[in-house]
Formats: sequence, structure tokens, C-alpha cells
Amino acid sequence: LIDKPLKQVLAKPDTSGRLIKWSVELGEYDVKFESRPAIKSQVLADFVGDNTPTECMEENPSESEKGVWKLSVDGSSCLIGSGAGLVLTSPDGWTLEYALRFKFKVTNNEAEWEALIAGLTIAKHLEVQRIEASSDSQLVVGLANGEYEAREELMTKYLAHFQGIKSAFEVLRIVKVQRTENIRADQLSKLATTEELGKNQTVLVDYLE
Repeated sequence: LIDKPLKQVLAKPDTSGRLIKWSVELGEYDVKFESRPAIKSQVLADFVGDNTPTECMEENPSESEKGVWKLSVDGSSCLIGSGAGLVLTSPDGWTLEYALRFKFKVTNNEAEWEALIAGLTIAKHLEVQRIEASSDSQLVVGLANGEYEAREELMTKYLAHFQGIKSAFEVLRIVKVQRTENIRADQLSKLATTEELGKNQTVLVDYLE
């Protein structure tokens, strides 16, 4: 576990260093945010209580969806590399797509956690208050919603980190979706593992060491 990013960063705080990149990409939407101390395991903080889906939903479905951002995440790990794909959509309909390549080895489950934490960290820095995050990982969604018990040390640490992030949101729903409903995030996570990543001009890209 020594080489795992989460273990390294939990013990050492870091500061955001690439927010200017985000300000350029998001400037046309008049999105404002500030750099603040963060830890590397939050992934996108480098540049830019307990709510289950049932608890977060309000009685009036139309009211509950007002001002809710949508986040789709997916993690990928294979022989040639690993990474994450993120799709963040505002209530007004503008979409931010992001592909992140990991310069460290992770399992598929760890990549899924990194993707979720990364997406929520972006939302936190954009001062999003209400968000629904979707993932096709049964394990990550089950752990996040308290349906599963974390038995492995690293899963326990990811879960603890998630618990710390979610307090920043007024409403946070984590929902399980089928892979067919998570196609774009899956495509971005696959893109993050290819040699074509640096050539792509349509999505935000970065590398995490």
C-alpha cells in the first residue's frame, strides 16, 4: 500500500496548484472559485450528515430536482494504464468532461473510488450544493450508501475520505447505474489510459502521480 496515492496524501496536506487551468476552461460560464488547501487524493483539487439516496430525496420529486447537478464517473484499470472519466452537468445544462490518467497502479475498485472522489472534489470547489453522482460500480455505491461494509484497509480509507467530502454538500445522492447508462464517463476513463490522451482537445485532461 506504500505506493497508493490515498495513503500518501492522507498523511500530508497539499495545496491546489492548477486552478488557473480550470479558470480558462470554465471562464465562458462565469464560474468562480478559489484555491484552498487540499490533499492530493482528492485528485482534482490539484487544479481546481450521512445522505443516502432515500434520505436525500424530498417528497415532491419536481422540487427535489431543482438546482441538482449531475455527475457521472467511471474508473478504468488495465495492463496499459489506469484512469478516470468524469462528466459534470449543471442544472442549466452545460457539461464539463474530464479524463484523468493515473501514474500509479490501482485496481478497478480503487480506480472507481478515485473517480468518484475526483468528481465530488470538482463540485466542491465549484461550490455546488446539490448533486447526484452516478457510478456503475456496485461496490463503491454500496459502500458510499452504507449498504456494504468496508472490509479491506484501503476501502475503509477511501470510504472515510468520501465521508469527509460529502459534508460539503447540502444534498448528495450516490446512485448505481448500468454501464449502458454510463457510456460517456466510461469512454473518458478508457481515453485516459491511451496514448491519444494528450492529443485530445475536446476534454480537460491531466495526470496524477
